[in-house]
Amino acid sequence: MKTKKNEASVEDFLNTVENEKKRSDSFTIMDLMQEVTGEVPTMWGDSIVGFGNYTYKYSTGRTGEWMLTGFSPRKQNLTLYIMPGFEQYDDLLSRLGKYTTGKSCLYIKKLEDVDQDVLRELVRLSVEYMKETSE
Repeated sequence: MKTKKNEASVEDFLNTVENEKKRSDSFTIMDLMQEVTGEVPTMWGDSIVGFGNYTYKYSTGRTGEWMLTGFSPRKQNLTLYIMPGFEQYDDLLSRLGKYTTGKSCLYIKKLEDVDQDVLRELVRLSVEYMKETSE
């Protein structure tokens, strides 16, 4: 995998986000994820802020490392990485607000579009699930 954890400054990266609202939302998401995970934010690649990590194993036996959760302030959306996906979180998603999803990506336009308490719970449960199933 090309995207790896590195020593780049998270704060410096977030300060490069041109859109002021997206930059502010990014710092808020960073604080929320740090509070929920108890992990220090770290850069993964050049555009993802990640929290914690786990080791995964392919059927071939090869292993890799990835974050427990994280986010990236992309041009179109704020992208939050919810690693287990969303199948088991229907109740939370029904109360979250305006969003779309990919396989393990939650896309929101701006933080005010979602209920931050519900978002916090979604992150908490997904990280808890990843810790339980990856060890």
